[in-house]
Amino acid sequence: MSEQRNQKSFLTTIIVISTFGSLLFGYDTGVINGALPFMSEALGLTSFTEGLVASSLLLGAALGAVIGGRLSDYNGRRKNILYLAVFFFIGALGCTLAPNVTAMVIFRFLLGLAVGGASVTVPTYLAEMSPAERRGRMVTQNELMIVGGQLLAFVCNAVLGNMMSDNIHVWRYMLAIAALPAVFLFVGMIKMPESPRWLVSKGKDEEALAVLQKIRTEEQAQAEFSKIKGTVLNETKVKQAALQDLAVPWIRRIVFLGIGIAVVQQITGVNSIMYYGTEILKDAGFQTEAALIANIANGLISVIAVCVGIVLLGKVRRRPMLLVGLAGTTSSLLLIGIFSNVLAGSNALPYVVLSLTVTFLAFMQGAVAPVTWLMLAEIFPLRLRGMGMGISVFCLWIANFFIGLTFPVLLESIGLSTTFFFFTAMGIAAIAFVKRFLPETKDRTLEELEFSFRAYGNKQVRKNVSKNAL
Repeated sequence: MSEQRNQKSFLTTIIVISTFGSLLFGYDTGVINGALPFMSEALGLTSFTEGLVASSLLLGAALGAVIGGRLSDYNGRRKNILYLAVFFFIGALGCTLAPNVTAMVIFRFLLGLAVGGASVTVPTYLAEMSPAERRGRMVTQNELMIVGGQLLAFVCNAVLGNMMSDNIHVWRYMLAIAALPAVFLFVGMIKMPESPRWLVSKGKDEEALAVLQKIRTEEQAQAEFSKIKGTVLNETKVKQAALQDLAVPWIRRIVFLGIGIAVVQQITGVNSIMYYGTEILKDAGFQTEAALIANIANGLISVIAVCVGIVLLGKVRRRPMLLVGLAGTTSSLLLIGIFSNVLAGSNALPYVVLSLTVTFLAFMQGAVAPVTWLMLAEIFPLRLRGMGMGISVFCLWIANFFIGLTFPVLLESIGLSTTFFFFTAMGIAAIAFVKRFLPETKDRTLEELEFSFRAYGNKQVRKNVSKNAL
């Protein structure tokens, strides 16, 4: 019994240490929210360079997501996370000490490489270390750590921004905090084991079994080792899809859907609120210090909503959940646009905008975001998964980059109200896409989904499966 407790304790330690990478993911994407108003004054940023500073991380993340998976396959999950910790530390220190916009953009891009790498490596490591019956819960804890990191950033921003509002360099302290979790991640991962699945894929069977015996009972370790061996053997027999396979209509359709799901998540405008929430609240009428405190509500609702979303995923069908989420986010954006006009200049406007951004994030983090990532994992058959996920996640980060780059420019040039009307129109387009093209994936095996996609264009076969496929 004590041995089992030790195994569970060690597994818990693995989860906590490795998800510091996700905490850093969340903190580094969220900290710019509060740092930007102070940084703009210190570095003399324009609306365009504000967007460039915020979005340079996202461009790096797009590249990091593409190469991060390949590097973790080559170096190992554990070693890759160690490298990412170094990138997180150097990036945080570089941003903290940046003397000008050019240096800030370079180090934010470097941070983005770490964020993108963490977005693919940490969930993979967790999934491969966890027992099958706990895998869903362990991997979703990764999502909680991301939004938890964003909440931590908002809280630190509010505390420092209010305590040191007269210090022109307060933004440097906000950015510097990210170096601490990077140190914890590096030191902690030194003692963590490598993924047994990766070890088996490299022919290191004895090491893989030894790792499993540390986190499973002997019987479980032997059984899981046999399964991993079988899976790795089967995967070596599967010919992975390449770009030329996009000439096949049903493969092209799946990749089109993957890109569509990824872009749908971003064109809701969620990251305009996560990156520029303080600026939005200031534009609505809050003072900077009050906006920093009010923005904590956005981080808090995100954490609560992710918990609710995790529960709903097991009970609700994917398409209806996504459509309800998009309807909620689009309605919230529309109301922000309307009230920004109707209540312009009134004392009520800042509080109305805050309540609507909180409502927006409740629908976004509780429905849209969890369904997006789950459906991306479900729609691709085994031979398409590497290429399909790679293209989809890359497009997600690129869409995120363009929104992050253009939002402050839009806010300055066309105003708060018209900017949110623009995102409302994008939300309506997203709803139309989901309703027209997206299949239901709940309670359907990967094989059933693949069959329905292969039937695309074959009228007779499609007629037989259309009721379930669409």
